[in-house]
Amino acid sequence: MTLSFFDQFMSPFYLGIPLMALALSLPWILLPSPQGRWLNNRLITAQSWFIGRFTQQLMSPLSPGAYKWALLFTSLMLFLISLNMLGLLPYTFTPTTQLSLNLGLAVPLWLATVIIGMRNQPTIALGHLLPEGTPAPLIPVLIIIETISLFIRPLALGVRLTANLTAGHLLIQLIASAAFVLMPLMPAVAILTSTLLLLLTLLEIAVAMIQAYVFVLLLSLYLQENV
Repeated sequence: MTLSFFDQFMSPFYLGIPLMALALSLPWILLPSPQGRWLNNRLITAQSWFIGRFTQQLMSPLSPGAYKWALLFTSLMLFLISLNMLGLLPYTFTPTTQLSLNLGLAVPLWLATVIIGMRNQPTIALGHLLPEGTPAPLIPVLIIIETISLFIRPLALGVRLTANLTAGHLLIQLIASAAFVLMPLMPAVAILTSTLLLLLTLLEIAVAMIQAYVFVLLLSLYLQENV
């Protein structure tokens, strides 16, 4: 029984072929594409408004030199939201519950922000490792601590996204299993459990969207320190 709860997080295979690539490409197929018309439909209009508002909110604290990252950040957030939301559907697989995928997204983007900071303003980038006014005896210790915290950032990005989605999926499966078992024994308790399951599902929809936004927001903050 315990193993079956974690079977949903295993990468799916068909005839020995991993279907991870199909799961990653499906969200791009579902996104509506702009039409060559004067007036767009409501879906395209809502999508354009959402992307515009998100880009404006994300890029407003950054300097103009970071605006070239707007397309990357917006595409990444739409991609993560689509993967997280599709994973809440029955009989589907959520690629973002895999730590390897999340680290594969977090590490290169974090490393790119660090390299940009080292190339454009190396003095300021290295100055983050030692706060101003630090007593001389604490300088070696603080440099080590700040260096460790710098390298922990991509790990924290990946683990945060993985842990939140994994915990939510496990809670949904546990409560759904409890409601199924209690239905013939205690129908009233089973109905209350089903109501709790519905509320938890709504919460997971919000978590799926918030975690995608937090992932991109933290990357933008890392970029802000190095631009």
